[in-house]
Amino acid sequence: MKVLISDPITDEGLSILKNAGLDIIYLPESSKPDLEDAVNEEVQAWIIRSGTKINDGMIKSAKNLQVIGRAGVGVDNIDISSATRNGIVVMNTPDVNTISAAEHTLGLMLTLSRNIHYGHSGLEKGEWNRHQLVGTELQNKSLGIVGLGKIGREVMDRCKAFNMNMLGYDPYIKQEMFREDEIKIVDLETLTSEADYITLHVPLNTQTRDLFNYNRLCSMKPSARIINVARGGIINEADLAKALKEGKISGAAIDVFTKEPIENDHPLVGIPGVVLSPHLGASTKEAKEGVSRAICEQVRD
Repeated sequence: MKVLISDPITDEGLSILKNAGLDIIYLPESSKPDLEDAVNEEVQAWIIRSGTKINDGMIKSAKNLQVIGRAGVGVDNIDISSATRNGIVVMNTPDVNTISAAEHTLGLMLTLSRNIHYGHSGLEKGEWNRHQLVGTELQNKSLGIVGLGKIGREVMDRCKAFNMNMLGYDPYIKQEMFREDEIKIVDLETLTSEADYITLHVPLNTQTRDLFNYNRLCSMKPSARIINVARGGIINEADLAKALKEGKISGAAIDVFTKEPIENDHPLVGIPGVVLSPHLGASTKEAKEGVSRAICEQVRD
């Protein structure tokens, strides 16, 4: 079997495939023209992370493609409809990134609350802004979790240690699945209007694209903050910039973007109260090793 790998994976993952006798084409830093040349009728398996976008044309070029392996959770960078029509199995590794994404969510929440980013940049400029950078505690604040899958639940469990009050929204979750003293399941409108912090843990699809547009952002508390470590496009970025500039909400921490990497003139760059990170939710040593190992084992088997 010939396996195309168009995003970086670990040496352990590569060894799993090599030891199984598979023929590997490894193009972790390939340009689009190089990738299009590599996608041909000889490729039977294709392993990617978030960097590669697989469209209908690529799938049609790989006439003998049997499986696409996504090292990670989201598959919105794969034309699933085309893969299905062509009888191609799409696999991912939904459990491996869970802890990494949950911990990054908490890191961003604490950064927003305590102005850590401003303190750091100020010190680098020789400024001692201790009295100007007054933060807020997480204790007794309401945390609204949109999406109560594995990552959302890990965030919930960790935020219990901060004594936060939990609100949850998930169309597939009922209150009976949780104790009310653990989390209160509410509709999205209630969560949006009552939460001091909102964190998003849903996939990007037709139902969730622009889920947080200008109107929904304006229904949040003026003191509220929003965190997105899920997928770019769930929050409308231009609407978020407008809401922040107008003081409709207090802050935002964004790890994922509609188009990555972002440009210097991105609407969220330079806005006070904003923390940006370059899609670091799954960027831990443990997560990278785990997703590489898991997807290579799936493709091998």
